[in-house]
Amino acid sequence: MPDANAPAARGGEDASLIGTFSRLWPHLWPHGRVDLQRRIFVAFCLLLLAKVVTMLTPFTFKWATDALVAVTGASEATDVPAGEAWAWLFASPVLLTVLYGLSRILMAGLTQLRDGIFAKVAMHAVRKLASQLFSHLHSLSLRFHLERKTGGLTRVLERGRSGIEDLTRLMILTLIPTIVELVLVLGILAWQFDLAYSAVVLVMVIAYLAFTYYATQWRISIRRRMNESDTDANTKAIDALLNFETVKYFGAEKREMERYDHSMERYERASVQTYTSLAILNAGQAAIFTIGMATVMIFAARDIMGGNATIGDFVLVNALLVQLFIPLNFMGMVYREIKQALIDISDMFGILDRNPEIEDRPGATPLGVREGTVAFENVRFAYNPDRPILKGISFEVPAGRTIAIVGPSGAGKSTISRLLFRFYEPQGGRVLIDGQDIADVTQESLRAAIGMVPQDTVLFNDTIGYNIRYGRWDAREEEVCEAARLAQIDRFIASLPEGYDTPVGERGLKLSGGEKQRVAIARTILKSPPILLLDEATSALDSFTEKEIQDALDRVSRGRTTLVIAHRLSTVVGADEIIVLDQGEIVERGRHAALLEAQGVYAAMWNRQRQADEAREFLKKAEEERAASLRLSIAE
Repeated sequence: MPDANAPAARGGEDASLIGTFSRLWPHLWPHGRVDLQRRIFVAFCLLLLAKVVTMLTPFTFKWATDALVAVTGASEATDVPAGEAWAWLFASPVLLTVLYGLSRILMAGLTQLRDGIFAKVAMHAVRKLASQLFSHLHSLSLRFHLERKTGGLTRVLERGRSGIEDLTRLMILTLIPTIVELVLVLGILAWQFDLAYSAVVLVMVIAYLAFTYYATQWRISIRRRMNESDTDANTKAIDALLNFETVKYFGAEKREMERYDHSMERYERASVQTYTSLAILNAGQAAIFTIGMATVMIFAARDIMGGNATIGDFVLVNALLVQLFIPLNFMGMVYREIKQALIDISDMFGILDRNPEIEDRPGATPLGVREGTVAFENVRFAYNPDRPILKGISFEVPAGRTIAIVGPSGAGKSTISRLLFRFYEPQGGRVLIDGQDIADVTQESLRAAIGMVPQDTVLFNDTIGYNIRYGRWDAREEEVCEAARLAQIDRFIASLPEGYDTPVGERGLKLSGGEKQRVAIARTILKSPPILLLDEATSALDSFTEKEIQDALDRVSRGRTTLVIAHRLSTVVGADEIIVLDQGEIVERGRHAALLEAQGVYAAMWNRQRQADEAREFLKKAEEERAASLRLSIAE
């Protein structure tokens, strides 16, 4: 069998920015969404306009400084009267200072307006890709979900979603504007002064980015270890909380705490290393930038002393570089965050790139159920090639009849239900419904035709009504109530203060096992499928509840093609045929009475279960007699 779920190569270290961004671009520039495309165009125009204003701001500072120098010099040289000096001051330097303030306000306003306009584009891409991943997770095979931990998957989804948001924001709103601003600064320095200024700044930027690159590469491995330990701790926490009762049963709180604390200890070490390396990175960046800025300002001071520049030019150089430092400092953060976003997004893309193990074949048609006959023809299957589960089994479930499959644990009973639902493909043979190979029909139509009542009923953390209506979402209210009545849960629901709006809790833990099972039966009744599959639906219930649930199941299966996978043989004595599986092969088949007479595997299983039931009944009666004797002694 080809391994459809072989792990994709990790893209954190291999994923390129261009490659990842090219995969995101169709979502950032969505086909047919003219409104979003228009927003991108407007945001880009605002970006350019904001950078022009950003470059103008230091010039207003220079002009105000030169005006103040001129006014101060004129006042001292000519002893201008105080009133006239103040008039001159307000006529030029103050107005230029006001212009400087207005330019900064305009720069901030244009930047925020650009960010606000682009936000809808970025979040639309986040939503579409997150929805695509969520949908894809449901298309992947049962094998994939059995091998992966739910906590780890939710972290991949969460970090992937954040990574998309971060990457689009950093690329469009930070990286591109910073590049534009750097080009403008280099051009202004070359035009206003000479090429030496631009050369120093360019060398400084190259050294700054090179240091940032190598330091960040060092930090990436540390950050990855931190992420892995964080995911591991989160997975262990979710696993322990989902199995809260099991932890309590075995008094394993200390052991679970130690497992969780071990993962958090790894997370602590990696986090400390992350913050220490960040301090080294920030210190190195600050030193490189300061050396470059000081060099350029020395050039300006030299030109001022040589009479080739003004005090305002000194201020201009300082303002340009200080202003450049903010986005340039972000460039270090941008690189770190883009690398992290690439790791997170590549994990998400790694799942998106997995091909579903089970896919509709080209030209697959909807299943047409006329009578509902189910047939297995020489079906062979193995989860692992070294351990075959089904070894060429063949049987037929005639339309409207009930066939039971029994056998010891590991015989392959539940595998039959998974093959019928096409969670897996057999390695040999065929599964047919009314003569149609289920491999040639659409999965949606196949699963719509089959109703399932499993042994372990897990309900959604919603209301009873929601969980029943899950069988057929467009059902009317009276149909939901009728399904509950047929499943014999309507009286229980009526006794609840909130009725059908009663929350069932996570996985239905607020309901008893029998109540959950009745909800599952009601859900299947509402679905009204022509084929019914009961997978050990009562094996986990007590004898009294089992009898009630079995009565409800008998009513549901009446007139439907029913395949019962049973552990308790008492639930299948009325089946039209009982198939006995052992080690993946059919060893016996027939009705209950005939199988008992054969004194084979089935009879041995029946006798063992009867002895176990009798022993339980004996212990129950002894306990009742002991309790009655105790009550009598107390009364005397």
